Amino acid sequence: MNVVSYHPSPEELSYTFGGRSPVGKVRPGTILELYTEDCFGGLVQSVDDLPSQVCEFPYLNPVTGPFHVEGAEPGDTLALHFVSITPARDWAVSTTFPHFGALTGTHTTAMLQPPLEERVWRYDIDLKRNVAVYHARNSDFSVALPLDPMHGTVGVAPAANEARMTITPDAHGGNMDTPELRAGVTVYLGVNVEGGQFAIGDGHGRQGHGEVCGTAVESAMNTVVAVELIKGVATPWPRLEDDLHLMSTGSARPLEDAYRISQHDLVTWTSELTGLDTLDAYQLVSQIGQAPVGNVCDTNYTMVAKLPKAYLGETSVYGAAHARLRALGSAYTS
Repeated sequence: MNVVSYHPSPEELSYTFGGRSPVGKVRPGTILELYTEDCFGGLVQSVDDLPSQVCEFPYLNPVTGPFHVEGAEPGDTLALHFVSITPARDWAVSTTFPHFGALTGTHTTAMLQPPLEERVWRYDIDLKRNVAVYHARNSDFSVALPLDPMHGTVGVAPAANEARMTITPDAHGGNMDTPELRAGVTVYLGVNVEGGQFAIGDGHGRQGHGEVCGTAVESAMNTVVAVELIKGVATPWPRLEDDLHLMSTGSARPLEDAYRISQHDLVTWTSELTGLDTLDAYQLVSQIGQAPVGNVCDTNYTMVAKLPKAYLGETSVYGAAHARLRALGSAYTS
């Protein structure tokens, strides 16, 4: 088993997908032990640390990477299996912003009412109890919420030598902010450039679907990822697989186009896996599918189309990569 550990310094963090040299090369079959910073780079530490005062745009939402996967070429697919995602600190933060989030005016949705207050909430992270403790700012209300760690941002370099800010989700991945991207899940990303150049960041102790206020329980993470390369198989949009479900993503504005992209990919993927014609697959997905929301606050919105694998018969995807990587992760932890 090839295990590689990487803990970036602040200067080694990246703020784009594409446009940057890799921090390292890994072989397929590698286990990566990674540290990722929170979306504020660890600079928002108390309720008095307003992001507008302690952070500098565009240095937000840093990712760890990129990593060059040996042998990866355009037209291939990277499979990244999240073995574990563990908060790295005993605290996390969340915020509201004046012009960011789903329930406020933004620069693209111009409103005359006053902007929202910029406010910070600090959560206590208790790994022994497996909770994140919420504290209201204007009362003594407090409640323990179960931890459900996930990564808001994962992706590869876009095609055509493009560089995209890490906050933007698209076909390359990016800041999809779906709570489905938790430990035990494999994400499939289409390779656009030599080596793939994947990176991971934006850990969340937990997040509601939609990330409605614009931030989750933002946490630095210690994350373990198993890497595999599927040669000669293209993936048009990021796809996810857990033990029981297949999922397709779509990122766009308006939200209904993100929904359509994810549903289109799931319908055509189902057709390919089962041999059903397109309309038969459309009918099946229409009756068994789910549609979890990723984000409705970023530069593009993200939707997920999800269905139980049990209804697709004995089919396997990407040559049973999820099962192999899950076994590799189990061997690592045992």
